[in-house]
Amino acid sequence: MTAFNAVRFRVKPGRDQEFLDAHKTIGATWQGLLHANIIKTGDRSYCIIAEWQSMDACIKARPDMISTLNSFRDTLEDLGGGIGVTDPVAGPVILSLK
Repeated sequence: MTAFNAVRFRVKPGRDQEFLDAHKTIGATWQGLLHANIIKTGDRSYCIIAEWQSMDACIKARPDMISTLNSFRDTLEDLGGGIGVTDPVAGPVILSLK
C-alpha cells in the first residue's frame, strides 16, 4: 500500500528560489518516490507532499530526505513552538477516495 509524507517549511526572505532549486533532483535520487509536489501555502511558506511505493520505502528514504534538507537548511526559518525548521508527518494510505 502506498504512503505519503508532508513537510511544512518557512523560507527566509529572498531565499525562495534556493529552496525550490534544492528539490529539483529528488525524483532521481529518492528510491521509492512516486510523486512529489511543493505547494505554496503563504508568503514564504511551503509544504511538500510526497507519495511513496510503501511506508517502508518512505522510511528507507529518510537519510536521502535529511541529506536534501541539509543542502538547503540555511534557507529556512524556525517554525517556532519548539518545532524547528520542518514540520514533518508521514503514514500509509488507509482510504483511497479517488
